[in-house]
Amino acid sequence: MRKYFITGLLVLVPLAITAWVLNLVISTMDQSLLFVPERWQPHTLFGADIPGFGTLLTIVIVFLTGLLTNNLVGNYVLRLWEKLLTRIPVVSSLYSSVKQVSDTLFSSSGNAFRKAVLIPYPHQNSWTIAFLTGTPGGDVKNHLVGDYVSVYVPTTPNPTSGFFLMLAKKDVVELDMTVDAALKYIVSMGVVAPEDAPKIITPDDTKIN
Repeated sequence: MRKYFITGLLVLVPLAITAWVLNLVISTMDQSLLFVPERWQPHTLFGADIPGFGTLLTIVIVFLTGLLTNNLVGNYVLRLWEKLLTRIPVVSSLYSSVKQVSDTLFSSSGNAFRKAVLIPYPHQNSWTIAFLTGTPGGDVKNHLVGDYVSVYVPTTPNPTSGFFLMLAKKDVVELDMTVDAALKYIVSMGVVAPEDAPKIITPDDTKIN
């Protein structure tokens, strides 16, 4: 009975967690219906609430926003909107900070979170996986001698919290591993190990360039 119970858990737990995450995402995106007039709500049009209708609406809004702002007129309107926001106290600092972070993370030309690395942490005799986020900037780099890189060290099993570190480039080892594989490795607490690299990596090849 113990064997069958564990087997059942191995089958049902991943399904339950997947369903819970999907339900959380869909219910959150369905909140966009709060901005829709009452006469256009699903329960008014169809006589019942439709789960996921708000999710589709959110996707359409995001797509149309990208489509409209990807032309000359849309860019002009977007610049006017941003100028207006930057003139509002409190809102200007919050919007500017969030926009800078989102531009860095989602830009196709950026390097944030596009490389998994191995770093000595929390001391020289232990290692952990981190993600390369860039290089130190501002007055910080004036106090660091040599080449340094910035990394994000996620916690396990919740990678949304973690630590921001600046390390000497010579101490950071680039991994032949995708970001997705590294995240699975971290979230599973090392249980779901990535596949072995198909090639032999020499010490000279593993240093961050």
